[in-house]
Amino acid sequence: MKVPFEKVLEKAQSYKADMVKFLRDMVAIPSESCEERDVVLRIKEEMEKVGFDKVVIDPMGNILGYIGHGKHLIGMDAHIDTVGIGEIKNWTFDPYKGFEDDVHIGGRGTSDQEGGMASMVYAAKIIKDLGLEDDYTLVITGTVQEEDCDGLCWQYIIEEDKVRPEFVVSTEPTSCRIYRGHRGRMEIKVSVRGISCHGSAPERGDNAIYKMAPIIEQVKELNEKGLAYDPFLGKGTVTISQIFHKSPSRCAVADGCWISLDRRLTVGENDKTSIAEIEALPGVKAANAKVEMYRYERPSYTGLLYPTECYFPTWVIPEESVFVQSMKQGYEGLFKKEPVIDKWTFSTNGVSIMGRYGIPCIGFGPGDEKEAHAPNEKTRKEDLVICAAMYAVLPGLYLENLKK
Repeated sequence: MKVPFEKVLEKAQSYKADMVKFLRDMVAIPSESCEERDVVLRIKEEMEKVGFDKVVIDPMGNILGYIGHGKHLIGMDAHIDTVGIGEIKNWTFDPYKGFEDDVHIGGRGTSDQEGGMASMVYAAKIIKDLGLEDDYTLVITGTVQEEDCDGLCWQYIIEEDKVRPEFVVSTEPTSCRIYRGHRGRMEIKVSVRGISCHGSAPERGDNAIYKMAPIIEQVKELNEKGLAYDPFLGKGTVTISQIFHKSPSRCAVADGCWISLDRRLTVGENDKTSIAEIEALPGVKAANAKVEMYRYERPSYTGLLYPTECYFPTWVIPEESVFVQSMKQGYEGLFKKEPVIDKWTFSTNGVSIMGRYGIPCIGFGPGDEKEAHAPNEKTRKEDLVICAAMYAVLPGLYLENLKK
């Protein structure tokens, strides 16, 4: 089937106002991790309105909308939870009422990443309107708890829902560029034990905070001296993100101290190598410190508990792959210019989709990465149009390229 690029772009433009309204409706519904119920119901309403063939809310609370009945299952994903608003004084407008002008829509979630959901839903409508359905089934997912634990939702979708697409498009913000990977990450806990005593005679005890001090310095040095490096993804990093202590009182020697490490993983690094690096630090050995991964154990808004280790693997998809090339072809066909191909700085559900399960994943989304988690978050209206058009042509181009 010859892809009607001009007609698709015209349709996408014609639905601009619908996408803007839908996005503003989602923004107006607070939907932090584990509190997404109401925004999921609003998405269900829009999916049914535009004519999805099937809409399912799974036991975790993810929403899966299907169009088509072909043998090739293709996925497109947007997480629909957001972070909180932070310090309200840093906002120049209400983060949930948002704002709209000729170019932008503002509000929490506009870039990160409910804008992607708006574009996906209307891409499905364009496919229906123009009869672009082929031998594929498109599953569009609105996933939960990503901000809390990226990829957990897709662990559930793959393992429990038994939904395994041939490839998945992540609609996280890419500034309408094609992204083909990002560093992984893990959350590490380092704990030391001491012995408490009265603060008036500290020599009688064993201060856990003092024992942690050299470990803190050595973690800093580990990051500065250089971890692994990849020409595309860049270098691995480690930083201390939190520090805690335990003591009988403010007049006592601390008998416990622990720190949290945010470890970013480049190509060739994984959970085992990263734990081993921390265990090898002289301060860790001297203090007989315990090094372990954190676990995520928070129930979803449905009450379902699906624990996992806080390890989120690195992933990269080759530029020459059929997935990247199909998207590149779609961009060139629609916009008559070369796309920028790059990577994310932050982490996405791709850590599970491709990092954990090896399902090819590629990124293309409205909005800018720098807007994520920031006050005065916004996205461009035109990005919604661009992305809806891209999502509508991609499945057909992929099938076309499989036949070559």
